[in-house]
Amino acid sequence: MAGRFAPRTARPALPHQAAPATWGTVAGSATALPAGPPLTREWTPPGPLDLRLVLSPLRRGPADPTFRMTADGRFWRATRTPEGPGTLRVVARGDRVGAEAWGPGAEWLLAGLPALLGADDDPDAFTPHHRLLAAAQHRRPGLRLLRTGLVMESLIPSVLEQKVTTDEAYRAWRLLVRRYGTPAPGPTAELGLHVMPDARTWAMIPSWEWHKAGVDAKRSSTIMRAVRVARRLEEASRMPLAEATARLELIPGIGPWTSAETLQRSNGAPDAVTVGDYHLPGIVGHALADNRHADDEEMLALLTPYKGQRHRATRLILLSGRTPERRGPRMTPGNIAAL
Repeated sequence: MAGRFAPRTARPALPHQAAPATWGTVAGSATALPAGPPLTREWTPPGPLDLRLVLSPLRRGPADPTFRMTADGRFWRATRTPEGPGTLRVVARGDRVGAEAWGPGAEWLLAGLPALLGADDDPDAFTPHHRLLAAAQHRRPGLRLLRTGLVMESLIPSVLEQKVTTDEAYRAWRLLVRRYGTPAPGPTAELGLHVMPDARTWAMIPSWEWHKAGVDAKRSSTIMRAVRVARRLEEASRMPLAEATARLELIPGIGPWTSAETLQRSNGAPDAVTVGDYHLPGIVGHALADNRHADDEEMLALLTPYKGQRHRATRLILLSGRTPERRGPRMTPGNIAAL
């Protein structure tokens, strides 16, 4: 298992082993790099666009080191593109969207801005068959399904969210990205933004560090298997939903829940309905049939009229506010790091 044996040859230091880096420096280097101006782009969406609704699925908790929304209405995203690390800042300017990007991945991020903000999405393909969904769609005209074109950045945090509370998963993501990722390019020092580790760095994280982050062996092993074939998994972002799902689920430990959660973000898949979720069947059942005890089979039956748009239907249900009241204890958080 990775991290249990000393490497037989010298390797570059992991990010957390190198000298502290700040914006404008290379990790492990004391030489500051000049801060160049950002690349910029403006884009006019084809219809109403609510940046908060569109980009919120990328946020993994209130202290996500890869995503921030600031008080001035700007959205910051740090990510690892095929061209290298990049930081994107997006803001609404009337009926247009302004974007700035820094780092080796800046051009890639700006080229993908329309897709990220839902340009490939077709809200008109959705026809509501329930009054609740019709009202939710009417109240949220700016909802678009984003498409990042990046699989691993959504797959890894989705694996961390398997069978644990969201707080536990968000903590693990935060600790691992801050420790093994790299500071995001651009003026991000005050925000504390980090770019997640590359595949090789994920593979070199020692077993005890996963344990300290509260990640059990099953989830860490799944991530290890995934990063070994990261390049092949990234190809799924350009595949139809069925093929992309099959590609991801070839990895032991990645099932329908994880593949759907990933492809909703990487592919903008409007029909990637999340099955196997602890809460969603009851929420859908309560909203559409007044049955808070619905299971996955009943949920899928209720969503049958929305075949091809089932993920959009569930987003609208969640945005409608019609969710069942809590009547039982919440799932108890674990703490394997203390063992």
